[in-house]
Amino acid sequence: MHARTGRTVRDLRRENRTAVLRRLYFDGPMSRLMLGPATGLSSGSVSNVVAELVADGLVEEAGSVDSAGGRPRTLVRITPASGFMIGVDIGETRVRIELFDLTLTELARTERPLACSGPRTARYDVDLVVDHLREGIAEVLRLADVPADRLIGVGVGVPGIVARTPEDGAVVHGQTVGWDAVPFERLLRSAVDLPESVPYWIDNGAKTLGQAEMWFGAGRGARSAVVVLFGSGVGACVVTDPMGPGRAIEWGHLTVRVRGRRCRCGARGCLEAYAGSEALLERWREAGGLPPADADEETALTAMLAAAYPAEPGTEPDATALAVLEETAEYLGAGFADLINLFQPERILVGGWAGLQLGTRFLETVSGYAREYALKYPASRTGIGLGTLGPEAVTVGAALLPLVDFFAQGGRRPESKPTIPAPAWKSALQDRVSP
Repeated sequence: MHARTGRTVRDLRRENRTAVLRRLYFDGPMSRLMLGPATGLSSGSVSNVVAELVADGLVEEAGSVDSAGGRPRTLVRITPASGFMIGVDIGETRVRIELFDLTLTELARTERPLACSGPRTARYDVDLVVDHLREGIAEVLRLADVPADRLIGVGVGVPGIVARTPEDGAVVHGQTVGWDAVPFERLLRSAVDLPESVPYWIDNGAKTLGQAEMWFGAGRGARSAVVVLFGSGVGACVVTDPMGPGRAIEWGHLTVRVRGRRCRCGARGCLEAYAGSEALLERWREAGGLPPADADEETALTAMLAAAYPAEPGTEPDATALAVLEETAEYLGAGFADLINLFQPERILVGGWAGLQLGTRFLETVSGYAREYALKYPASRTGIGLGTLGPEAVTVGAALLPLVDFFAQGGRRPESKPTIPAPAWKSALQDRVSP
């Protein structure tokens, strides 16, 4: 049997532990009797696995429930303090760092602002960003009084494409921020004071956003989705396995106008050159608008939306701002239509700080354009809505990266410096969990 499948007794034990941890994570607390049909394991296997997990401190008793005519059944749940994760969002205006316990309860956070003036490449100076992470990780551990060796990993959402090499681990190709094959994981390992056994999981920020929304947000229950992230730029994550990692795509660099505006990537006519917040503010200014002087992008975009859609009854909207936003809605609708035609998702979800601001104002208009430009049949089967986890979803999704690998290993921490493989998503959560 083992010769045919390649699975050993140790593999089976790990898989059984993973199945129980996964089910308790999403549906717990549960009794041992409930865990049997929920995991597909025999009652004996469930009892053995739960006993192991209790002995390891990963699972604890959580009260009891009455049974039909018998003794009350003891409930068990994940022990919150049995492990900790750090999630990092390297955003456009700040670096956000949060510490979570094993149930994703936030224990501490800190933010490090990035300069809102000067060249973008200076804002994203690699040494500066690494220093922010070094200081921020130490700060959240200190604030929550959590020893570094209790971490199961650090997840980081970054701008750009992430490749992996045996020598450097995660290497970031962030063309729009001036990161040309930056060996980011190696730099973090050299700078941050953490045990060598603590793994880093570094991936595209849109991908971590997609993971968070599929697990806990507006994507829950969907079989497939495209989660789009709007900030200074534009990105997206395509999810075809609800519990898988999704796939980051450079949707913002889809050409929507031949020989159009110059994008910050250097090409012409990209969607990002019309729909990213940086481009929106530039277009408003070029059309004669007056963005607030010396304001960061978030403040300036808020002012643009307030000018175009005034809250006071009877106040005339800023015609220039309104015209730019209405044109943007059509570009976005055409971009959404491409996503519908290419991937035929069940849902398109809008997230990111700029996406949430824009979406509350004109998502209905964007959806109308999307259905106008897309093929009728897939468009009729695709819902378009806002993400529900707020602007911090990237950080939550980043913290999920080490958590999923931890589950894939059956809840066992690495004992030495980890190798740097691609994430073990499929073995972690192969089956769809109940919404």
